[in-house]
Amino acid sequence: MTAPADLPRLSGDHAVRATGEAMANVAKTGVVAATEFQTLHEMVRTARERLDPKVWDSLIGGSETETTIKRNRLALDSLAFRPRVLRDISQLDASVERFGRRLRLPVFLAPTGPLQLFGPGGGATVVAAARSFGVGHMLSSGCTPLEMVAETAPDALRMAQLHVRGDDAFVIDYVARAIACGCAALCLTADTAVSSRRERNIVNRYRMTGAAVPPGQPFQAALNWRTVRLIKETFDIPLGLKGIATAEDALIAVDHGVDWIYVSNHGGRQLDHGRGSMDMLPEIVDAVAGRAGIMIDGSFCRGTDIVKAIAAGADLVGLGRMQCYALAAGGEAAIVRMLELLEYEVQRAMAMLGVAGFAELDRSYLHPAVSVTPPGVLSAFPLLDGSHTSS
Repeated sequence: MTAPADLPRLSGDHAVRATGEAMANVAKTGVVAATEFQTLHEMVRTARERLDPKVWDSLIGGSETETTIKRNRLALDSLAFRPRVLRDISQLDASVERFGRRLRLPVFLAPTGPLQLFGPGGGATVVAAARSFGVGHMLSSGCTPLEMVAETAPDALRMAQLHVRGDDAFVIDYVARAIACGCAALCLTADTAVSSRRERNIVNRYRMTGAAVPPGQPFQAALNWRTVRLIKETFDIPLGLKGIATAEDALIAVDHGVDWIYVSNHGGRQLDHGRGSMDMLPEIVDAVAGRAGIMIDGSFCRGTDIVKAIAAGADLVGLGRMQCYALAAGGEAAIVRMLELLEYEVQRAMAMLGVAGFAELDRSYLHPAVSVTPPGVLSAFPLLDGSHTSS
């Protein structure tokens, strides 16, 4: 097993000293070199410092009481590992093959609204980072135009997500554009029939670009299985359905020929008091029984989170807020660095579990446990506020 070539191999006091010096330089100059980030905490902290407070609050917020956001983390933190020992992991490989492509990690950068709020270039910057590192990217229909993203990274694994904002002709046109742009899949979002109440935005009197009730919202409210049939009967492109939260809907989806079931609660930004994504995953995996691929998102922030999802039966893990933190912290280079750090964490988790590849993982490596961390959108980063600093 080898670490990414440009990942510093610092340890102990040397790592602490180097990180401290790097962050001091950032404080003086306001410039962050991506290689200066030694941990994900530092990247998230830099994003928080750089973003307008209202934009930051909108990014980390959810709907109403934000219970679903907390349950996303709680579901992940309520799983412990059951490691095996004396396994040969000398040739460890964290890559996977998806959509006929070899990906460095089983992750994709998930569809996230107006990415331009977090850094120049928006979706074009993010897809360039995905291509540079070697993972997939799914573009929100509320973000950078499909054609611009395709031009930026024509050889990247690109997927298109669709909020329905018009009639059948609107849907057909968008899917045709996605195919013309070389997208590997089309993903229809199913959990936004109405706009949620995101109370951080309301209290802050902040309206995120495109976040008002958008033109065409009645078409999303009227969305049903007929549109799924329309896409499957009209086009030859793998179809995903985003926002699946129950075994019942997963079964209906596969009966309609859906190729990818996307387990998601919209990052806790739609239905309040929903289940955490990892709590929803097992019943959906069991119901689908291999008839479709499984994607998932919902507060996946660390390498161990990715490993848990794959062990529980997911095929790809979506990173939503993480790409936004990285984009705000340092653009394309910081997104690549974020993925390098996640890869570093994934490799070590796999090695300590005694597996040399993701194909060896299954639910036997997971065990229910009591969470030791109060859940929250940032609870995966306990050092975020510098509480570790020695006096």
